[in-house]
Order: sequence, then C-alpha cells, then structure tokens
Amino acid sequence: MGNMHYEITRNGEKIEAGYGVAAVCELDGCEADIDRGLAHLCGERPGGDEHGCGGYYCTSHLYMSGEPEVGDLCGPCIATYRREHPLADD
Repeated sequence: MGNMHYEITRNGEKIEAGYGVAAVCELDGCEADIDRGLAHLCGERPGGDEHGCGGYYCTSHLYMSGEPEVGDLCGPCIATYRREHPLADD
C-alpha cells in the first residue's frame, strides 16, 4: 500500500500525497472533497512533469489529454498542451 500515503516535493515545498490523504480541489473557488491520489493528479507524476503541474483536482476540473503518457490535465495545463500539440484533422 505504498501509494496510500507518501511525501513529495512540489514547487519546492514538501506535501503529503496519496489516496489516503484527504484534500480539496486546488482550483480557486472549488470546495470539492478529493484525495491526493493519482486519480486526481494533473499529469502523470506527483510533483509535476513535462505536461502537468502536479496539482490535485476534482473530476470536474481535470480533462483527458487523450494520450496515456500525458494523463489527465487541469484547465491551464490542457490549454497549453493543446496549443503545443494540436489535434490532427481527419
């Protein structure tokens, strides 16, 4: 159960993370109860990665990137990702 509770460094600050860590959606003004598990993570890696900020958001504020190696992204991160990786026209 190593992913239930662990510590990460995000933006130079250590925070508790994992599906056993209760939290609130990080979108300003949203008060949805979540946990800091991978299901609520922006990007693929806790702490942030090339595409995701590493924040934790409710399902209303995470968007599917459509790419397994990118993961779900918050609003600002999906907008940046779509600008940098436009969808191909069929």
